[in-house]
Amino acid sequence: MDKVTPLEADILEFIASDGCTDGAFDHLALRLFAHQYASSAPYRNFCQQRGATVRNVRSWSDIPAVPIDAFKVMELRCEPPAATERVFMTSGTTRGGTRGRHFHPRLDVYDLSMRRNFARRFMRGADRLSMGILFPDETAMPNSSLAHYLALAKSVFGSDGSRYFMTSQGMDLAGLRQALETAERSGEPYALLGASYSFVHLVDALRAEGKVFRLPPGSLVLDTGGYKGQSREMPAETFYADISQALGVPRTHCINMYGMTELSTQFYDEGNAVVPSVKSGPHWIRSRLVDPVTGQRVPPGARGILVHCDLANFNSVTTILTEDVGLEAEGGFLLLGRAEGVEAKGCSLAVEEFVRAAAA
Repeated sequence: MDKVTPLEADILEFIASDGCTDGAFDHLALRLFAHQYASSAPYRNFCQQRGATVRNVRSWSDIPAVPIDAFKVMELRCEPPAATERVFMTSGTTRGGTRGRHFHPRLDVYDLSMRRNFARRFMRGADRLSMGILFPDETAMPNSSLAHYLALAKSVFGSDGSRYFMTSQGMDLAGLRQALETAERSGEPYALLGASYSFVHLVDALRAEGKVFRLPPGSLVLDTGGYKGQSREMPAETFYADISQALGVPRTHCINMYGMTELSTQFYDEGNAVVPSVKSGPHWIRSRLVDPVTGQRVPPGARGILVHCDLANFNSVTTILTEDVGLEAEGGFLLLGRAEGVEAKGCSLAVEEFVRAAAA
C-alpha cells in the first residue's frame, strides 16, 4: 500500500489526539481546503462560482458545501485513480438508481476515524464484546462503506465467537437465536450491530415465534442506515420499544449511528430512551445548519439542512451539504428526517448549481 502523504500524516495525528481548539480545527480545515481547491478542478470551479478562494475563506464555516448528490454525477477526488484504491458506493435506492462514489486511495484515515470514534461512543469502556453482525460482509458487498465499518467493528472490537448472521439466502435466524440463547445463559454482555431494516425483520421473526430474550446487563444494540425499502418503515418510538422488548436491552443501550458513504466519520447518540436523540461527532468533524437555497446559516432555534465538515475526507471534499433536516440541540443536533417540499427543492437547485459551475 502507498505511504500516506505529509498532509494525511497530520490528519492522522489530529484524529489520534484527545481533542482540539477551534483554532486548531480551522487551521487543518483550511489546509485541506487549499489542497482540495488546488487538486480538484470541479471543486475549484464551484468555489470560484461561489466567490470562495484560498484568500477569502477564513474558517471551516466559510468552506463551500458540495451537495451530496454531486458524488453521483462526477468524480470528486484529489489523487488520480489507482488499482489499490477503495471505492465506496451509495445504495442507489433513490434518483433512478444512480450511485454516488467516494474514492479512498488509502483507508488509513477512514479506519482510524472509525476506530477512535467507535471505541469511545459505542464500546462504553469495554475492550472487546461478543458481537453479532446483521449485515453482509465485505466479500458480498465490497463497495459498501457500512460493510467495511462493521468488518472493522468485528475485527477490532469483537471477541472470539463474533460472527455474521447475514448470508446470500438472508438472515440466519436459527444461528442468531442460538447465539442469543448462549449469550443469555452466559451472563456476558452481547452486542448486536446492523442495518435498521435487519432489526425490523429480526423483531418480526421473534414475535411470530413468541420468543423474547433477556440479554445480560451491558449488552448493546447499534442500528444504522434506515430502511431503504428493505422492510416496512416505522416511527423511532415504536422501533426502539420493539427492539428493547424483544432483546431485553434497555433503550439507553440502543444506539443509532448516523453516517453516510460520502463522509469518513460517523455520528452517534447516547441511546434512544427519548427520540429523536441528540447526535454528535468527534473533534475532527463539525456541523452547521443552513438554508439550502442561500447556503447561509439559519438563525438559532430554526431547523435547517445539515452541512458537515469532515477532516477525515482528505481525498474528496471536506464539506458536504446533506439532504437531512436538523435542529440544533445541546451537545449536538437532532436529526428530523429527509428534506421535503421547499427544502428538497433547495437541495436540488444546489446540485444543479454545482454541476453548472463544475463543468464551466
